[in-house]
Amino acid sequence: MPPQLQSPEIQAFANGFPIALMHIGVTVAILFLGVFIYILLTPHREITLIREGNSAAALSLGGVMVGLAIPLAASLAGSTSALEIGMWGAACVALQLLVFRLMDMLLHGLPQRIQEGEVAAAALLVGAKLATALIIAAAMAG
Repeated sequence: MPPQLQSPEIQAFANGFPIALMHIGVTVAILFLGVFIYILLTPHREITLIREGNSAAALSLGGVMVGLAIPLAASLAGSTSALEIGMWGAACVALQLLVFRLMDMLLHGLPQRIQEGEVAAAALLVGAKLATALIIAAAMAG
């Protein structure tokens, strides 16, 4: 083997890259599962609304994705194994989905306004979800 391929940096990369891919895969799977569960919990059908060109629904669902990804990223950064990522990731998604539902209930009428295409309502909902995502991520970071 050539000497440059025996360097500690190359060996660390060769050993660490598959683990990093696995950790990323676990995190992305949790993200998709969280988005799927959120879609099931909402009173309107985002995907159908988005296909019909509803910008408010697209903005709202995009906010959910980013809102879930922020604490998941904190979980990924602070975890050392796929099991730990899975445990923290599941806890973070459950907590975030609970907060999302509470926000939907507190800001009652917003789901209907989003269904009607009101972008202002979606923007407010996204802001609330991103704010809670940042707080949860900070709490997870310790």
